[in-house]
Amino acid sequence: MDKKYIVLLLLIIITSMLITGCMPGNGEYTNSDPAGFLSGIWHGWIAPFSLIISIFNPQIRIYEPANTGWWYDFGFYIAIISGFGGLSLTRKKSKDK
Repeated sequence: MDKKYIVLLLLIIITSMLITGCMPGNGEYTNSDPAGFLSGIWHGWIAPFSLIISIFNPQIRIYEPANTGWWYDFGFYIAIISGFGGLSLTRKKSKDK
């Protein structure tokens, strides 16, 4: 196996371990210690991965149920829009001829 493929495989494994360690609904947050604004941003960024993993693990959610409310929602929404909705802003519109 080529060195490039080994490095790429290790990078994918390490990245997936880091992402799955911070999934919403994993029991890290409680009502006495809820997820805040920055957690909302993080959970919004990893939402596609959370969705895929939640299919196989019912404890993992896309959205953290134990959160601070409006601030968590705001962070989550900002991350979703900047991560996915921002892509459509950079596309060139085709002209109908």
